Amino acid sequence: MKRNATITVDAGRKSEHTINPYVFGHFVEDIRDHMEAMLAYPLKDMDFESEASSPEPRAVSGRWTPYTNGRGTVYAMEPPAPKHSGRAQRVRMMSDDEAYAGISQKVALKGPSEYAVKLVARASVEIRYLVVEAADRRTGDVIGVARIELAGHDWKSYEATLAVARECVDAELRVYVPAEHPRWIDHVSTGMFWLDHVSLLPADSIGMVRKEVMDMTRPLNAGMMRLAGNYISAYHWEYGVGPVLERPILYNEAWGGWANKYFGTDEFIAFCQELGVEPLICVNDGSGTPEEAARWIEYCNGGPDTPMGAKRAANGHPEPYRVRYWEIGNEVWGQWQVGTCTAEEFAERCAAFAKAMKAADPEIVLLACGHTDQEWNKPLLERAGGAIDYLTLHLYHGFNRFGMNRETPAEERYRAIVSFPEWTRSDLARTEETIQAYPQSRHVKVAITEYNTMFYPNTIRKGLPDEHTLGAAVANAGNLNEMLRRSDLVRIGSFSDLVNGWLGGCIRVGDFYADQFRGKEAGWSGRPLTVYGTPTYEVMKLYAGRDIRRMLPAQAECGTFSVASAKPAPADLNALPDLDVAACANEDGSLVTVFVVNRSLEKVTAKLDLKAFEAGEDVRVHEIAGDSIEAINSVFEPERIVCTERIVPASAWREGVALRPASVYALEIRASRN
Repeated sequence: MKRNATITVDAGRKSEHTINPYVFGHFVEDIRDHMEAMLAYPLKDMDFESEASSPEPRAVSGRWTPYTNGRGTVYAMEPPAPKHSGRAQRVRMMSDDEAYAGISQKVALKGPSEYAVKLVARASVEIRYLVVEAADRRTGDVIGVARIELAGHDWKSYEATLAVARECVDAELRVYVPAEHPRWIDHVSTGMFWLDHVSLLPADSIGMVRKEVMDMTRPLNAGMMRLAGNYISAYHWEYGVGPVLERPILYNEAWGGWANKYFGTDEFIAFCQELGVEPLICVNDGSGTPEEAARWIEYCNGGPDTPMGAKRAANGHPEPYRVRYWEIGNEVWGQWQVGTCTAEEFAERCAAFAKAMKAADPEIVLLACGHTDQEWNKPLLERAGGAIDYLTLHLYHGFNRFGMNRETPAEERYRAIVSFPEWTRSDLARTEETIQAYPQSRHVKVAITEYNTMFYPNTIRKGLPDEHTLGAAVANAGNLNEMLRRSDLVRIGSFSDLVNGWLGGCIRVGDFYADQFRGKEAGWSGRPLTVYGTPTYEVMKLYAGRDIRRMLPAQAECGTFSVASAKPAPADLNALPDLDVAACANEDGSLVTVFVVNRSLEKVTAKLDLKAFEAGEDVRVHEIAGDSIEAINSVFEPERIVCTERIVPASAWREGVALRPASVYALEIRASRN
């Protein structure tokens, strides 16, 4: 069946409100492999915090393995160096073995490249040096060597440069005393060395972040970066500042495993400054206190003459960070949160936090944990509405709300997932009504601090990663259109997540996409160093990269489709428009941008009727499309779905231009020079 459409945009009626660039924000969280993927360190278990992988005489910290040919080499775990966290790895060699002995770890290394090596070590006095060596596990070739001269029996930090000759995705990093080292008298005080910390950092890393991740994050033009998530409800920020090796190693109560101590407040702020984006920090209201939150604000914003500002200055940052945006609570209504409570309890808690936080810095902007369930929002707005500036929503759109599962035909699942904007529209309308019901909260705006498609089931995924498909990108583009249409109310957005993580960040590192929680081992593809964007990454980059400032009225006369839902829905799903359209103008009105999402599974021929605008001859067309709604980018095909550009004459749009099935477009029309 031939499908036609007419898109009408009135360029003469610009919105009074402006579009906040923070609506295109992103989100980082210490969740599963998010930090491992984002940070540049190739080694894991750098502070020997994991359980021993084997009993004596091979007691070696979890991610490490023994590296020795000695029959009498003995390994043990001991307390770390003074003030340091984790543990120390002890290696003892018997002189009569005349062996090499140390530890090793499987690792993927870039190359040719230089790595900064850092060790914290001590040794019995006759051990004069250690070798740090990288070798290809498949061929045995040594591809990099550094020698570290030891300077005494006590704990000391050592640094060196390891030049890696070539890329090796299946390498082994070894730290050891070689067999050619002079031997020693074999009694209790000889033949031992201890390692408290071992790390590699590539020379091209930016701070502690992978250069490749930074290179892909910059074009996202995020506007704002959020530090938050489930883990924050048990996160005590003071453990994440100061000398890194002295920071304690804590269990990640939300997601299991060890919390990442290398990416604390100072590192997050440096990350935001490097990107030129506004930081948004969520405070711990679960196991934390208002006083703790106030200290965090003072650490970030206080002068060096304040107690926490002095602490920041002592950590090497004398100038205040001036973090304006602060969030109270993350999904406090969820049973998975530390400190979950009733709506009434949170309203009282929020008021107490807001009072203490505003006292620390009256200029901050406060966000409070809201919900799509208005029974949660009502007591919060009634009791604390006058103290907050934003109410937050988390919008995840998936099969479960339709009564669908993986047995449902793929095309039915697709139609359901691309109805995302209709659900968002309903959630925003109901939330706005609640906000306006209380005089003290009528100034409050909405921050959608997490959103994504969330296919069901979402915790144990085998095979196709639905969150990364072209269909998911079409759904997220439609949702962005709705956020733009309501940009008078929605001033902040945070896509979930930035890198790897739970649902699957829009930037992907390696092959964790299969199932990073209970699936294949990292690196199974043989391409663990590949960094690429999902189709939704292309959508986020497309939208945030346009020169848009004010909304324009837009409508589409087009065909419709239906969603066969087994559950009640907040909107009529029987006649949803094929095209989802949002139109914008730049500040001076010389550029009109029309975002068009073809949600149909058919080609649609669309005409464009642009009113009150003298258009130039050409239209720049940005297109995201593919040959299948289930198409994904992967380490094997990292650019299967990318955004392409072409010029189409404006006259062609007056006659009708074909839009591909399941596709996303941005049409940029400049005013005629005449």
